[in-house]
Amino acid sequence: MTGKNFNWLLSLLLAVSLIINISCAHKSKNNKQVFRYNETTGITTLDPAFAKNQSIIWAVHQIYNTLVETDDELNIVPSLAYRWDVSSDRTNYIFHLRTDVYFHDNPIFPGGKGRKMVAADVEYSFKRIINASTSSSGAWIFNNRIDSTNGFKAVDDSTFQLRLIRPFTPVLGLLSMQYCSIVPHEVVEQYGKDFRNHPCGTGPFKFKEWEEGEALILLKNENYFEKDSNGNRLPYLDAIKTTFYDNKATEFLLFRQNQLDFVNDIEASFKDEVLTKKGELRSDWKGRIVLSKHPYLNTEYLGILVDQTSAVVKASPLKLTKVRQAINYGFDRRKMMMYLRNSIGIPAESGFIPAGLHSFDSAIVKGYTYKPAKSRQLLKEAGFPAGQDLPPIRLLTIPIYSELASFIARELEDVGIKVQVEAVQKSFLLEQTAKSQALFFRGSWIADYPDAENYLSCFYSKNPAPPNYTRYKNPQFDALYEQALNEKSDSIRNVLYRQMDRLIIQDAPVVPLWYDEVIRLVNPSIQGFSPNGLNLLELRKVFKKL
Repeated sequence: MTGKNFNWLLSLLLAVSLIINISCAHKSKNNKQVFRYNETTGITTLDPAFAKNQSIIWAVHQIYNTLVETDDELNIVPSLAYRWDVSSDRTNYIFHLRTDVYFHDNPIFPGGKGRKMVAADVEYSFKRIINASTSSSGAWIFNNRIDSTNGFKAVDDSTFQLRLIRPFTPVLGLLSMQYCSIVPHEVVEQYGKDFRNHPCGTGPFKFKEWEEGEALILLKNENYFEKDSNGNRLPYLDAIKTTFYDNKATEFLLFRQNQLDFVNDIEASFKDEVLTKKGELRSDWKGRIVLSKHPYLNTEYLGILVDQTSAVVKASPLKLTKVRQAINYGFDRRKMMMYLRNSIGIPAESGFIPAGLHSFDSAIVKGYTYKPAKSRQLLKEAGFPAGQDLPPIRLLTIPIYSELASFIARELEDVGIKVQVEAVQKSFLLEQTAKSQALFFRGSWIADYPDAENYLSCFYSKNPAPPNYTRYKNPQFDALYEQALNEKSDSIRNVLYRQMDRLIIQDAPVVPLWYDEVIRLVNPSIQGFSPNGLNLLELRKVFKKL
């Protein structure tokens, strides 16, 4: 699309936007600091027990707090718990809670005033997650990890105890997830399932109104406990307004017309109008918007089923390590990223662990680069010289990745590997991979918590699918994985993580494609808006420069 046609399209969309109802029941006044963003996928609940996707997580993060949280560098730092003690066997955690935290005002509380948050609320919130009647999508985080008889205990109002069955070093990362937000029992019990649209937490913003499919309004929590380094109470913003236009072109138009303060990610149809092939802002946009890019804990990859007991694997050339390695060497990741993604993301030329984690080190974990001659040599060694007698390999993907899959298929054909790309619905692909029926498939792994263990768990043979979609099994890998779980030292654990990542590269049950990046287009008036590796929407210290 030419720039002229693109501008014509935007003008047309602007005319349409004047007809549709852009505003909702709430309008900000000129003297109010209101942060506005759009969520194209919508929000289905504001109950943290069901915070399973980004749109819900972003909203929940504003309303609630967790015991601990991650900072911009993905370190675990205090939140509702100001410190914690760990027993020598690392199965008993004692959290010391702040005593100046209050739930938002709510009619359910006496006098409608928010009461103090205490350890009993933490115990209730965690037990609610694992209670089968809740049906929380986050129950898995505690499965086979928490002492079933005495896992959660309020010792007193300001002390909470958590007991593990066995050491699990990333447990603090689990507790930073939005599933582990602290909720008040009386409000949850009063509303039952309707708690989804009557949220009440301790977070920097409190619920005002939500018209599903139209807008969500959150207001500043005047009693929020956090302060900045100068002693000013957070947050700075007066409100957050979220709209739910499901069209990315409309979203970009509203951003361009100064009706939204940022856009997360760029629609493929107009990324070339905004970004150069090197991923930089085009000159005609400079000064009008701010481009923010930051590593995002998401590895995009192609998975290969390697279960040697599977009939579908036994009948496929993908059972051979050298064929899998040949695929990894047989296409140009750098060219793919530049021409198909405008350099959004980092070519995955290291391991499965993505850039952004402390254990990532491309100098130690050397992955696959484009080496067609090496690819052809491996095919020859596998018994398929120049691809002779090598049957076509079926690659399952979803429609939005068809172009990328086709690029890979064309490049692999040049080295003698024929790949048939089949685009299927996401639900079908998830079903096929969960049942270990997909031999070659497109996948992605977004970090649940900021620890490389989360990625390496995808290859631990005792794990089912998910997360071990490839059904990878290597006793050496398993031994290192179990050793890492029992290791106290972060530096030693990172060494073990890298050793495991090298094994993944060597055995090639996956074809790493790229390590993702958060890309945001931001209004120049927005200040204090910091990205992070988990792509959380962090608004506590955001303000508008008027």
